[in-house]
Amino acid sequence: MASIFTKIINREIPGHIVAENDDYIAFLDINPLVEGHVLVVPKQETDYIFDLEDNVLSGLHLFAKKVAKAIDKSIKCTRVGVAVIGLEVPHVHVHLVPLNSMDDINFSKGKLNPSEEELKAVAEKIKSNLA
Repeated sequence: MASIFTKIINREIPGHIVAENDDYIAFLDINPLVEGHVLVVPKQETDYIFDLEDNVLSGLHLFAKKVAKAIDKSIKCTRVGVAVIGLEVPHVHVHLVPLNSMDDINFSKGKLNPSEEELKAVAEKIKSNLA
């Protein structure tokens, strides 16, 4: 069965996509820790990050770097944090989280519930800052 991320990749369900190429996609987390929280995902559906081929893993991080730079220009933050947890969806994904404090990347705290309009506005802002 396809993961929810594969369904976004295949456009079977909507996602607020901020960047995409042939191998990777980045989209907003719909229940973000903070505004601008993005998930970066390889299009190849693999459950565990360390099962990725070396070139896919390195490509994922280079793609994430490009997206992180756009987030940094779009969202007021000290820096963009990176987390790989991989327990909630069986498809490799990297969390890019705008940080102003360590608490901003605390996954046990309550999540935000932005409206579709808010998500769309944040996605457009990040897309406009991609280099």
